[in-house]
Order: sequence, then structure tokens, then C-alpha cells
Amino acid sequence: MTKQKSIKEITEVLQTIDNPNDPFLLLCSQDNRKGVINAVNKWKRAYAQQEKLESKWDLMTEFERNVYNKGYQFVAGVDEVGRGPLAGPVVAAAVILPKDYKLLGLDDSKKINETKRNLFFDQIMQNAIAVGIGIMEHDVIDKINIYEATKKAMEAAIESLEVRADYLLIDAMKLPVSLPQESIIKGDARSVSISAASIIAKVTRDRLMNEYDVLYPQFGFKNNMGYGTKEHLEALRQCGPTPLHRRSFAPVKEVIHSKN
Repeated sequence: MTKQKSIKEITEVLQTIDNPNDPFLLLCSQDNRKGVINAVNKWKRAYAQQEKLESKWDLMTEFERNVYNKGYQFVAGVDEVGRGPLAGPVVAAAVILPKDYKLLGLDDSKKINETKRNLFFDQIMQNAIAVGIGIMEHDVIDKINIYEATKKAMEAAIESLEVRADYLLIDAMKLPVSLPQESIIKGDARSVSISAASIIAKVTRDRLMNEYDVLYPQFGFKNNMGYGTKEHLEALRQCGPTPLHRRSFAPVKEVIHSKN
């Protein structure tokens, strides 16, 4: 009987249970002590959340499983961050995860808070078969346009992989490379490999922008990451563009013309 155990003891036992049909859990459900009821409800919420994460992981590995079933071994997810900002580089990443790897909660980097992104970044870097990063600076963006610079960043990320990919899953982009590939709309929320790449690219770029914030604190790069926030636009009008600004982007171009 659970009444022979303290609430603390019951809580400790519940932490070891992973089956909703476990006899001890069912006994606890009949215990009318408020502390036990709360402990059982907490267990049920945690179980439901775990099931939700497992289900999402299963959905997000479907593209990878389909590719493995075709005989490919090293599937690289490819994504980029930084197409929209007024300053800083566009950063791309390519990530090859082990077939049996699991990192529950992986998602589009924009949907994950900074603390978890950094944690996932470290875990991916430690456990991935290979990670490649490509960076195209503002001057390249101005020279060839952001779309072409994004492709070049992605190609550079793929080329820098220490293990050669034999298939690419790419977020909403087709690349002029010889490898077989699949472009997936909103792939960073639908494929674990692309999601992993989005995390690597996002954290890498954010850390660069944090460094640039030290050089140009008036622009608030650590907060806006180079995007055209009110604070950033005001600093741009007051101070003019930094060497990091994309001069081909309209808000920057307008400031340059207004000062000439």
C-alpha cells in the first residue's frame, strides 16, 4: 500500500517509472493524500510531454529514414541564418548526425530559447559525425546579392565537412552541387538534420554579432543581431554605417545617400 510510504518516498519512486500502466503508479492514483495526487499529476504531465517530444522526433526523422532506405549513409542537413539583417555575415551550416542519434526537443532554432540553443549547439558539436560552417561576409553579399551569397555559404559549409556527405537535405534551397539533394520548405522544423544545422548556424552567427557589439556598442548588435530594429535604425541614422553594414540593403543605402 502506498500509504505506508511518505510522499517524499513516493515521489522518488515515481521518478523511476516510465510506464503509465505501472502497478505502483496505479496504486498512487488511488491515494487521496494531496501530496501524492500532485506527484501523480506531475508524473502524468512529464510523461505526456515526453510522448509529445518522442512523436515529434519520429516525424522529424522521416526524411532521413527515407534517404537511408535508399542506401545513402551520410545525410547532411543544410541551413543558413542571417539573410535579413542589415549588418554582419550570412552563416550556413551542414550537419551529419549519426543514424541512431536522438536529441529530443530539437527544432527550428528560432523556436528555441538562447540557453537551450547553446546547450544543443554543444551536444551537436560533440556527437555529430561531421559539422561544416560557411560564412559569407557583408562585402560578398553586396557584390553578388544575398541570395547568391547564401548559396555560397551553404556550399562552403558542405565543402568543409570532414566526412563527405552523400546526400543533402536543404532548407528551402537548391544548390548547384553534384550531390543528390532534396529541398524542404520549412525544413528546419521538419528535419532533424536541417534543424541541427539551423542551431549551429544561429549560435555561430549570434556569437559573431556579440563580438561585433563590443566594437560598435551603439548599434545594439548583441540584441538585434544586425536586424533593422528601431534602435539599430536610429543608430544608423545618427552614426552612419559601420564597415559591417550591407551597403546594398535599402535602409543602409538610404542613409549613405542622405549623408552625401
